Amino acid sequence: MEPSKQEAPKLMETSPNISNDSSASEKGEATNQPNSRYALTVDEVIEQHIGALGFAQIVHVLLVSIAWVFDAQTTLVSIFSDAQPAARILATGAIVEGAALCGLSRGEWEWNGSTSDTIVSEWNLICQHKFLVAVPSTLFFIGSLFGSGVYGYLADSWFGRKKTLLLSCVLTFVTAFAISFSPNVWVYAFLRFANGFFRSGIGSCCIVLATEIVGKKWRGQVGQYGFFFFTLGFLSLPLMAYLERKSWRNLYRIISFLPLGYAVCLLPFAYESPRWLLVKGRNKEAMVILKKLARRNGKQLPADLSLVDPIPERNDQTSSSEKFWKTKWAVKRIILVMMAGFGSGFVYYGIQLNAENLNFNLYLTVAVNALMEFPAVFIGSFLLGVMNRRPLFSNSSYLAGVACLLCAVLSLHRVIRAVSIAKWLQLAVEAVGFMASSTAYDVMYVYSVELFPTNVRNTAVSLLRQAFMLGASAAPLLVALGRESAMMSFIVFGVASVLSGVVSIWLRETRNAPLYETLAQQGNAEEIENKTVLIT
Repeated sequence: MEPSKQEAPKLMETSPNISNDSSASEKGEATNQPNSRYALTVDEVIEQHIGALGFAQIVHVLLVSIAWVFDAQTTLVSIFSDAQPAARILATGAIVEGAALCGLSRGEWEWNGSTSDTIVSEWNLICQHKFLVAVPSTLFFIGSLFGSGVYGYLADSWFGRKKTLLLSCVLTFVTAFAISFSPNVWVYAFLRFANGFFRSGIGSCCIVLATEIVGKKWRGQVGQYGFFFFTLGFLSLPLMAYLERKSWRNLYRIISFLPLGYAVCLLPFAYESPRWLLVKGRNKEAMVILKKLARRNGKQLPADLSLVDPIPERNDQTSSSEKFWKTKWAVKRIILVMMAGFGSGFVYYGIQLNAENLNFNLYLTVAVNALMEFPAVFIGSFLLGVMNRRPLFSNSSYLAGVACLLCAVLSLHRVIRAVSIAKWLQLAVEAVGFMASSTAYDVMYVYSVELFPTNVRNTAVSLLRQAFMLGASAAPLLVALGRESAMMSFIVFGVASVLSGVVSIWLRETRNAPLYETLAQQGNAEEIENKTVLIT
């Protein structure tokens, strides 16, 4: 029987997972010496003694999830800072878009506002320079792509989840503040790359920290809490951007100080993951955190309780990342996860950035998209409690794809002329598509947490985040194309969403499955489960 399935605690001397290494006791690890002590896994301690979700865990999850606000702001601020403002023809007073300015001399027109409104108006990124607008956003996502791998390694190896999150928040502040002093578009693009690199540790660390201290029943819902705060960050942008609509530089300065304040004032009260501490051989520190959680939930751990060491042979110097890429089932699984994640990230960020290609006020469109995140979070939380992960992700992807294809049809000029409410229909369908893509995006995060064990979980989530960012880095280029053909951009987004749903068919179902600690432990358990299914 698997450890997490046992109801009664087991004596340490009978546990097959306990190390016989004589040096284990010196490291504070579980050993087989005192045969009167109980040895439980972290899952068992949480389920049997702490509670699957109590007051202490709720407070911890909230403290950790707040950081998603800054992740959203730094990611999506370019919707406003890089927007293309309207211009006015001096001779006639007509208001026109950037494409109509090509061929006119600079003295024949002026921006309908100040030159400091956006980077487009400040650096005249129009006509032959219009594709330069996409470069900073693309480099931001490429920076996130590389940064996710680095932060995933740090969080699983040296720093742990909490210190990595702290580092990411501080460096996000530094780079976002530096962006506000950019003298030209090339420095701006480089600093956006750096900002994307350094902020990429926030999301992966937040979701792993939140889900590793709750019972399996609540992992899906807790994973969704972070996206609620991401939505708050997203929703705050139209307000801040409107208040600072005369200066894109001030907008960056405002959002830069928020992660610094969080890192100094709130993050110190969050816990490090006891699962990570245990995997790193820091058993005593893991027990201290578990005791604090129990006490703040009004409970107490048994005095003779100890933790099962998930790594019996600690003399093996092979790193977790090396073992990860040598484990066949893990490599196959992460490739599928990243393929699905690429399409999901491409569509999720693409729909948001493509808001400027709708026939609507930019502030209103972004606000509607942000508001649609709320039903996506609540519906996703409910469905994660009653549905399997795989069909929930794939069906959400299919719905998003269909909505994008409908938007392509509604963007045709002859449809707009024939149907008086076409633009309202397009906004409604786009909102539904964005809600579905948001649900798929959020579910895939939770899904990836459950698909991999503790010693490589942050690495796996970071690789998924890399796939998200790779997809997102391609989105601004398609959005730039959409300024010429909105229909084509929506068609590509729709097809990509459907394909990401198809890829997920080959992933393993994880609902109500235990969280394993090591690759070997999970591989053995899944192999036994597969044999059992074949026999039955």
